[in-house]
Amino acid sequence: MTALTVVKLSYFVAATLFLLGLQRMASPRTARSGIQWAGVGMLIATVATFFLPGLHNLGLMVVAIVIGVAVNWAWGRKVAITDMPQMVALFNGMGGGSAAAIGAVELVRFSVGEPVPSTFTLALAVVGALIGAVSLTGSVIAWAKLDGRMDKRYTFPGQQWFNALVALAAVACGVMAMTTLATPWIIAFFVLALALGVLMTLPIGGADMPVVISLYNAFTGLAVAFEGYVLGNEALIIAGMMVGAAGTLLTQLMAKAMNRPITGVLFSNFGGGGQAQEIAGSQKPIEAGDVAAMMAYAERVVIVPGYGLAVAQAQHKVWELTQKLMERGVKVKFAIHPVAGRMPGHMNVLLAEAGVPYDLIADMDDINPEFPATDVSLVIGANDVVNPVAKTDPASPIFGMPILDVVNSKNTIVIKRGKGTGFAGIENALFYADNTRMLYGDAASMVSALVSELKALDGGGH
Repeated sequence: MTALTVVKLSYFVAATLFLLGLQRMASPRTARSGIQWAGVGMLIATVATFFLPGLHNLGLMVVAIVIGVAVNWAWGRKVAITDMPQMVALFNGMGGGSAAAIGAVELVRFSVGEPVPSTFTLALAVVGALIGAVSLTGSVIAWAKLDGRMDKRYTFPGQQWFNALVALAAVACGVMAMTTLATPWIIAFFVLALALGVLMTLPIGGADMPVVISLYNAFTGLAVAFEGYVLGNEALIIAGMMVGAAGTLLTQLMAKAMNRPITGVLFSNFGGGGQAQEIAGSQKPIEAGDVAAMMAYAERVVIVPGYGLAVAQAQHKVWELTQKLMERGVKVKFAIHPVAGRMPGHMNVLLAEAGVPYDLIADMDDINPEFPATDVSLVIGANDVVNPVAKTDPASPIFGMPILDVVNSKNTIVIKRGKGTGFAGIENALFYADNTRMLYGDAASMVSALVSELKALDGGGH
């Protein structure tokens, strides 16, 4: 059996592990093992690549792998759950940048006298490089917005028309680079492609950021698949296609959950514009002791986690609170909005880390009909995903986005640091509703106070 045959068989095994791992990632119960299976597949594919006939620069490859693994192992172990979306955005961007770099190297290689492949292969190299470059710079801008290093939205008159011209210019330069293989055209193509990723992401607001992360993930997968074809590497083709397909499906699901077409995310803003409706009433504070008593003698309680819960690292205390309530016979559920947090599945990861059983977690469509029969809804750090103006104010930036109907609960308690707005930068009408009370303070401190108050009630008898 030749070395090439062994490599191809190894790629087949790796592809099988990718597929099985992706399948297991579909369920929270098996997601951890799915990631491990896919990781083993990637390890097999990487090691097998070193045995390809005629491979060069093995020393540089080893150095790059060692540095990359060391840096990311250290970073991955210490990253806070609140910073996970930023890390995902950056890592995704690196994948797109790698695909763009492959395209650049191949185009330059062909331009200096290497045998030129077919027009179809050249076209895939250019398309993959374009998509990868857009994913790189777009993901970096998404990271900067998520990390608070950049304002959530930059707009100027005629922006979409300007972006369209840049896109057309990038495509035109790509065609010229492909047909002439001239260095000036290759450089112009990559400059415009990188600029396009920045320009596409600048006007996208915070409410759309989970969809954007998912979309750029799909872009990266497609770019890797195209460049895999250019290199003739089956592992890259298969892995890229899987990532691209999964990212595309996830993007569609996320956009559907927000009642937004993909084109609406990229080329327009939420809402219909105009003057937003005034919110009547005032925010009414409440003390932790009163909240604990209200929840202790409730029949049904729904907990709605949001990004503020992640910031405060309060997920373990929330699970302790839940256990105390369940010991008293209270029926407790967690309500998860599809785009709660800063990336797809952010809240699910948070609750899984705390050990919350999966059967206590309900998605938006299942839990919304239950809110009218809910005695107390406890909102912890969530904002835009529970804002009723999404249904009532056509001028609101989030108008049309499906929300958790917390406002329909008999009583709503909101744990919040202060009176600031959410990621979309708008006031929340839920906080001013007659049946809503505000428990001001850090989520971890306030939940700890609720646990202590419940323990005091238990000490005095049920």
